[in-house]
Amino acid sequence: MSGSPVPPDGPARRSSRPPGPAAAVAAASAHYLRGEPIDMSALAAELGVGRATLYRWVGSREQLLATLLGEMTERTYRVAARGVGGTGADRILAVLERFMRAVVDAEPLKAFTEREPRLFIRLATMPGTIEGRATELLTGELQAEIDRGALRVPLPTRTLAQAIVRVADSFMYAHYLGGNRPEIDQALEVVELLLRPCAPGPGGESPGAPGR
Repeated sequence: MSGSPVPPDGPARRSSRPPGPAAAVAAASAHYLRGEPIDMSALAAELGVGRATLYRWVGSREQLLATLLGEMTERTYRVAARGVGGTGADRILAVLERFMRAVVDAEPLKAFTEREPRLFIRLATMPGTIEGRATELLTGELQAEIDRGALRVPLPTRTLAQAIVRVADSFMYAHYLGGNRPEIDQALEVVELLLRPCAPGPGGESPGAPGR
């Protein structure tokens, strides 16, 4: 469940911070947002360090891309959640729909997936940095609704969040897995089936117990 629209404060700028892991990720992000490929040799030269130093900072190229896409996921999610009203399942579904549509419309992500679709699917849909970041964000969103009494879930909140993330990914990236197009409406229908039984009944009662 990864995303990459330009962040709300405009395109990423080259960092003035001292060279290090954070500067490497920032520089890679700037290239990504411009739709450019991430080349480790060029990135090392841009940062004024050797390739060995860059790899020591960020790990492999795949690890760098996973870190970068995880950060883009969080940026996209926070923009999607901004200003969304409602409570409970309605709010979760509204945020999720805005997030998924932002992801599939993101030009940097389109550029990346045109170049390396198999790598993207591996990074985005398998357990790892990107799924973990998305699950953490959605866990927080679900827990906020639980805390306000708008949801009561019959299983651990993180487990529900992870299930929703995996459902969203499988439908959102259907066109990379042999389908014709993203299937966002279908994803929302399935997530709604997961969330509706969690809605409190009269008096705030629910068939399940809250989970964290």
